[in-house]
Amino acid sequence: MEQHEFEFETVTLTDEEGVERDFDILAVMEFEGNEYYALVPTDSEEDEYIILKSEETEDDEQVLITIDDDAEFDRVAEAFDNELMMEYDEEESAN
Repeated sequence: MEQHEFEFETVTLTDEEGVERDFDILAVMEFEGNEYYALVPTDSEEDEYIILKSEETEDDEQVLITIDDDAEFDRVAEAFDNELMMEYDEEESAN
């Protein structure tokens, strides 16, 4: 089995308690007029990713926030799953 090395852009996020953690940006998607990020913790061995929504503050600063609306989250998660599976399938068929 052939193994692939991927390079991702890394971003450091700070949570509500002030704890910083590094994440690899797996994908960025424009969906229903908003921008969403699929992120994987750099120190994780798992295949799961988190999804955050991009918003601008009053100071024109970009922040990533959790998605509180369950229906919105489900739609975005499905869109990311479809997009990432398509990319994976294309990568597999190219080999």
